[in-house]
Amino acid sequence: MVETTRAHERLTPNTLGGDTLSFVGPGGRAVALFIPHSAARRDSLHLVVHFFGASWLPMQAVDALGDGTVAAVVNLGGGSGIYHRTFSDPTAFPALLDSVQSHVTRRIGRTLPVARATLTAFSAGHGAVRVILREPALESRVGAVLLLDGLHTSYVPEGKPVADGGVLDSTNLIAVRDFARRAARGEARLLITHSTIFPGTYASTTETADWLLHSLGLRRTAVLAWGPRGMQQLSAVRSGGFRVYGYAGNSAPDHVDQLHAMPELLAELLGHRN
Repeated sequence: MVETTRAHERLTPNTLGGDTLSFVGPGGRAVALFIPHSAARRDSLHLVVHFFGASWLPMQAVDALGDGTVAAVVNLGGGSGIYHRTFSDPTAFPALLDSVQSHVTRRIGRTLPVARATLTAFSAGHGAVRVILREPALESRVGAVLLLDGLHTSYVPEGKPVADGGVLDSTNLIAVRDFARRAARGEARLLITHSTIFPGTYASTTETADWLLHSLGLRRTAVLAWGPRGMQQLSAVRSGGFRVYGYAGNSAPDHVDQLHAMPELLAELLGHRN
């Protein structure tokens, strides 16, 4: 089914206020890099690392911040497994940060110390985020996380939904829960969005969000409001620096809406608007 009531507005590429380039990164795949001209005026390197999605869109979202933040976009293929496996190597994420720092240094002519990174992911890209957060040495280098309709896990037994007696496999959720707890204390920032899509063979983003909220003793507040790109918001949770927003929609366009909402959601995550 494809729902046609909501607008499903789509962004289009704009001219960016900086330079774009690419380099070989984790898994031997190209990493797209955006270095705004204003990065040269910063005292430290502020970086958004995005996993999965057309590179122009997260670059455009970062450019709209207007504060000299650099964007690196990693695309490894479809399915969260390839992201999980690639970044299970504890050297992969630090090597990515080092490569970004090296390219920024060459571009602006001086070395900037790397501040805690912001990780963003759409759909399958969450596989990288969850495995980075589970390693304390890597998690300490992350200050904020944005997950766009992309936190999934398996059922136990595999393929058996909760309605049929299955339960969620929490193995890949624990690190995100721990980061959410830090965010709720104001030590980090985490924004999770989800649709009402029900995949059937593995846990939906609604179910994983519910698991996180239950683990933290938090409850949803019902909301009926328009969001970015004509999205219809149904619920919200706010606790310190932790937020969960639920949106209507169980079709592919509803899923893609959330990636196109990245400029507004990233700005909110990083405190550019409330």
